[in-house]
Amino acid sequence: MQKIKSLMARQGLKSPQESMADMSPVENFRIPSKEELREMREQPIDPQAEQEIIDSIEEVYFSSDSFDMVQHELEKLPPDLNLQEIEEYRDKLKRQQSAVSKKVADLILEKQPSYVKELERVTSLQTNLQLAAVICTNARRQLSFSKEGFTEASLGLLANQRRRQLLTGLLKSLRTIKTLQRTDVRLSEMLEEEDYPGAIQLCLECQKAASTFKHYSCISELNSKLQDTLEQIEEQLDVALSKTCKHFDVSHYTKVQLAYTLLGKTQTAMDQLHMHFTQAIHNTVFQVVLGYVELCAGNADTKFQKMQYKDLCTHITTDSYIPCLTDLCKALWEVMLSYHRTMQWHEEHDKEEAASPDPEGSSEDGSDEAVVGRTYVKKKLEHGLSRIWQDVQLKVKAYLLGTDMSNFKYDDFIVVLDVISRLMQVGEEFCGSRSEVLQESIKRQSVNYFKNYHRTRLEELRMFLENETWELCPVKSNFSIAQLHEFKFMGQCRSPSVSPSRRASSTTSPTEVSLFEQYLPGGNPFERQIDNKEEETEDVLASNGYESDELEKNVYQDYDSDSDVPEELKQDYVDEQTGDVPVKSVSRETLRSRKRSDYNLNKTNAPILTNTTLNVIRLVGKYMQMMSILQPIAFDVIHCVSQLFDYYLYAVYTFFGRNDMPVTSQSAPAPGKEQGAARQAPPVYWYESSGLGLISSRLRTTLNRIQESLIDMEPSGESLGPHGPPEERREKVPSPHLSQMVVLTSSGTLYGLAQRVVATESLVFLAEQFDFLQSHLDAMMPSAKKPFLQQFYSQTVSTASELRKPIYWIVAARAIDYEQMLLLMAGVKWDIKEIMSQHNVYVDVLLKEFEQFNKRLSEVSRQVRIPLSVSNVLWEHCIRLANRTLVEGYANVKKCSNEGRALMQLDFQQFLTKLERLTDLRPIPDKEFVETYIKAYYLTENDMEQFIKNHREYSMKQLANLVNVCLGSHINKKARQKLLAAIDDIDRPKR
Repeated sequence: MQKIKSLMARQGLKSPQESMADMSPVENFRIPSKEELREMREQPIDPQAEQEIIDSIEEVYFSSDSFDMVQHELEKLPPDLNLQEIEEYRDKLKRQQSAVSKKVADLILEKQPSYVKELERVTSLQTNLQLAAVICTNARRQLSFSKEGFTEASLGLLANQRRRQLLTGLLKSLRTIKTLQRTDVRLSEMLEEEDYPGAIQLCLECQKAASTFKHYSCISELNSKLQDTLEQIEEQLDVALSKTCKHFDVSHYTKVQLAYTLLGKTQTAMDQLHMHFTQAIHNTVFQVVLGYVELCAGNADTKFQKMQYKDLCTHITTDSYIPCLTDLCKALWEVMLSYHRTMQWHEEHDKEEAASPDPEGSSEDGSDEAVVGRTYVKKKLEHGLSRIWQDVQLKVKAYLLGTDMSNFKYDDFIVVLDVISRLMQVGEEFCGSRSEVLQESIKRQSVNYFKNYHRTRLEELRMFLENETWELCPVKSNFSIAQLHEFKFMGQCRSPSVSPSRRASSTTSPTEVSLFEQYLPGGNPFERQIDNKEEETEDVLASNGYESDELEKNVYQDYDSDSDVPEELKQDYVDEQTGDVPVKSVSRETLRSRKRSDYNLNKTNAPILTNTTLNVIRLVGKYMQMMSILQPIAFDVIHCVSQLFDYYLYAVYTFFGRNDMPVTSQSAPAPGKEQGAARQAPPVYWYESSGLGLISSRLRTTLNRIQESLIDMEPSGESLGPHGPPEERREKVPSPHLSQMVVLTSSGTLYGLAQRVVATESLVFLAEQFDFLQSHLDAMMPSAKKPFLQQFYSQTVSTASELRKPIYWIVAARAIDYEQMLLLMAGVKWDIKEIMSQHNVYVDVLLKEFEQFNKRLSEVSRQVRIPLSVSNVLWEHCIRLANRTLVEGYANVKKCSNEGRALMQLDFQQFLTKLERLTDLRPIPDKEFVETYIKAYYLTENDMEQFIKNHREYSMKQLANLVNVCLGSHINKKARQKLLAAIDDIDRPKR
């Protein structure tokens, strides 16, 4: 079948007769004739046998068309031919051929109708194709005629018209291209005029036009040129944006922002702006510091420009430090002011955009995009506040820590603190920052400076105290520490509720205007600070004292008026322990009598203070000024302020409060004594038992604390290693020594009473000033450290007035010869039998001593005003010592009668009567102490025992003498033993 199909394919579509005729002899299978076919059909057919014959044909016969069956069969012949076998094999092949032929004939007969039908269709198709060929030939002939007669004439005209239109459009495009090529000149002019929005608008329009003609080859070059021009505009726009960082101009910045809006790069502009601000801060501070370094270096060949900023700061000299710092802050202020104005511009711009209605053609997407852009810019600017302030702090910190300021002058260091304080105020208003970086750096410098400064001031204070002659420093009667230059910073308002730092800022502007609003039109806050410092150069001490003799004369004439009398003198008395004042009116006569007691008839009621006191007050003012400017070291400064007071108090006590010096008497010698013999103070037990000069436990604790924490008790030069004194000793100060020019051993000057009054009252005045400043110190003190300040005031400042007792007791103990009185009392006979009407001589001697004391007191008052409180303490000490001397004299009596006791009462009443004429002190101190002891003579045994238990103020000797004197009169020996045993029981716990 395959051979038949391939044969039909090679012969093409031919008639069966033609096809059979074209076959080659080899390929021509003999087609059986009809008779043969009939015979073949008539032959009995066994389909199964026929199929078995066909199946027996070798497969190779069906392999391919190129198979050569003859060659195949020849090759199969054996070498030795056998005719019979060959004949048999030939018959087999014939049977196979006959089976195949019969099969083919059957198939041909079966398919012949289809073949005939298909052959007819092919013949019909051939006829149609021939007809189509004739039609096409005719059509082509007709089209040729039409072309020659119509197309070449009419359509040629249309083509020419179209070509004309194209050329006209081309000419217009060429003119546009020519205009585009000339826009670079106009762009350059607009850039020189800083018309950035117009330049960008023109450039964008040119780019849009160029994109229309991009099919021209010349446009590609022009388009790249326009792109380069646009990039150049962006670069110049960036430079213009950077100029706003130092000097903000509204119109200039408006142009720049409009240009960036046209470019659609407002967010990028914000990022660039912050980079420029950061760069501006760096460049500004570097140029300022570099200028001062090169100026101070002169012609030195040092390449400062290649140094890092931090290293450059270390080359600033001390003289140029403050001017450089001021210029540095001025330059940084300009940068921050520009940023502040930039934010203001955007806030106003956003309000205008929010208030203006949207244009009709605007889309919601564009509006949302604008809102997002404004939100981004706002957040970026708000975030940039802290970032820029942080950069400013780091630059100023590097400058502050680049120089050791420990050796600066105080005024210079205060200027530095003032400038930094103002800078921190700027930072607080700029972004609400607490300026931790600046506070930490200035705190480090301040602590370092203040330690050295305070150590030097303590040494100076010791030197002042050791050279102080304790003479009165004349000041006005209305003198106040607020008049001193050092306290000017507190301003006129000294309300305790306002802290000094806030007060200083509140006094700068009455309307509470921020610095940025105040200096928005122009100026600089740091310039004004320096100007203020230059204006405050007045020396308050130049106007101290009396301005003229006429004024002093008027002071004497006005003494009787109540205007000069302090409020404390108009009161009955002030409790020294509690400070309470009884609510009681005072008559004019009482007031006048008290003024007579105040030894001040030739002086005004000006404060009593010395040059050293004034120096301490000035130091306190300087320390407080430092605290007001720099809050972080407030506790360290207040601690040092307390040390100033502690050292002054300790020095006054050391100089005048110790009862360990012999005193030479220059008065007339007592019987049995030689001129110039040392007058001894009363026995120590009087000092201990009387309570006159006994230092209170609080004062003693304070003195011990000062000595342990502040006083260096080791001799100088001892225990010093190769590296100097240890840190603990370095913080201490040697104990001061009284100047040799101060004489405290002369009875003519009441043992240096004038110097004692000046020293003690100057300390009390200093304590009063500390009380006045307590509210200010408390406002500056950190909350966690306020207990220290309260303890300082309650345990140290309040004890200043308690030093009066031990200091003035030393004068009172030596001003009157109590030993002479004891000797005179020992010579009196007390066991008399009749009542006497005349008092004893020792009373007159004692009163004469008091008159002499009063006279000397008046003489001392001509040198220095003796306040009423001081005179009261002196008189109280003298009277108490005298009364205790009387009791001691009475206790020395061996024998005494009732009449003798009456004589004791007569003597004491005479002493009181005459004493009340010398002093206005009421009531007389220890009056009951003497009267009670005299009257105890008349007590019975039981009452005497109760008296001994209740009156512990008497010594054991005085109580024992009282029992012994009463023996025989109304107390027997048994009772005497019992009472002495009771006295011994009382005394036993004291042993």
